[in-house]
Amino acid sequence: MSDYTKSTNFASKDNLSSGNPLKIVKGTEIDTEFNNIATAIATKADLASPTFTGTPTLPSGTIATTQSSTDSSTKLATTAFVQAVASTLFPVGAIYTATVSTNPATLLGFGTWTAFGAGRTIIGNGGGFTAGATGGSADAIVVSHTHTATSTVTDSGHNHTIAYGTGSFGGGGSSGLEAGSSRPGYPIATSSVTTGITVATSNSTTGSSGTNANLPPYIVVYMWQRTA
Repeated sequence: MSDYTKSTNFASKDNLSSGNPLKIVKGTEIDTEFNNIATAIATKADLASPTFTGTPTLPSGTIATTQSSTDSSTKLATTAFVQAVASTLFPVGAIYTATVSTNPATLLGFGTWTAFGAGRTIIGNGGGFTAGATGGSADAIVVSHTHTATSTVTDSGHNHTIAYGTGSFGGGGSSGLEAGSSRPGYPIATSSVTTGITVATSNSTTGSSGTNANLPPYIVVYMWQRTA
């Protein structure tokens, strides 16, 4: 943009003596001044809705300095102000998430960022949990418990066979019991018989693999923590 510079000092002509040719205001002088004014005006921004070109820079002074990030006035904002606001939104310790792997230092233009929380979900501080603590497992574990098995026994019923022996009883012949008497004869062993009863007990297998079974429905993102 051009500034107007006066080419002719018209006021100085008033001090010249009469007859001095320099005392005369020439048309070319006036024309030169008007051309200089027109050039300067054409390169200035309009007061209403101006359109700037090049790299506009705010002048020094109270209004043009970088304002506080909490300033909500209509003052012009510098790029330094914009970055100051972004830095306030992401202070040291803040977490940045994205679906692209670019380091936030490149995207935001400030801070030192390190990859954070690989393979972990986020849980709120409190309720027995402390910020920065880790724990849990992606794979499901078996909680202590007891299985109860039920056995079924089936017996179709059976008989024992007694083989009666023969021999003397009290000097007289007898078989089993003495004739006309309720007294038993001598001891008789029963034959050995297999019952045929069987018992079967089994526990059925249920459930599925515990790999990643503790994870809620999730979506994977890149996480970064600002460290400086």
